Amino acid sequence: MDERLQKQLDFILEIDKEKNIFRQTHLSGHGRRENDAEHAWHMGIMAWLLKEYANEPVDIAKVMIMCLIHDIVEIDAGDTYAYDELAKATKKDREDAAKERIFSILPEDQKKELTALFDEFEDCLTPEARFAHAMDNLQPLILNNSNDGGDWKEHGVSARQVYERQGTTAAGSATLFAVTDEILKKHIQKGTLRVASEDRADKA
Repeated sequence: MDERLQKQLDFILEIDKEKNIFRQTHLSGHGRRENDAEHAWHMGIMAWLLKEYANEPVDIAKVMIMCLIHDIVEIDAGDTYAYDELAKATKKDREDAAKERIFSILPEDQKKELTALFDEFEDCLTPEARFAHAMDNLQPLILNNSNDGGDWKEHGVSARQVYERQGTTAAGSATLFAVTDEILKKHIQKGTLRVASEDRADKA
């Protein structure tokens, strides 16, 4: 077999492992925890469906590829829960090492292309990266909302923590952040999201 094709097939088989990386978010209908591959697929479809709500014109194919590859590194690095500050402190080092190993399976030109797209997503400086981040935030929020905020309750997440994370949603789509804001205010009122006394005046 051609060496280039062999490397591509090896990479394709390697990323199948993403299906074994489970996240903290549960599937709708109070289902099991979702895996990284399901999360990425869902984000990719969402990006195409919701592209009209991006703050700026975007290359939607580029956004979708970012969505599909952004968690491949978790095959080695593991899932880092959005509100786990201790794990987040080592996240970049773990993911950089994973990025180098996994993308190096590919032919050099494709390694460089996917590495550049991954880094662009992480830097969140381009319209495409900002919109992809909005999808990364919105997808678990929609699932969690459908499950009565069960994941927030389980982990004792506060309203302030969620609003801080959702800042990148606003950067990618003001319209989708408005929807997010409505959902979060509903859960604050229901008591699903913990509100510290110092947060209550501006969030309750």
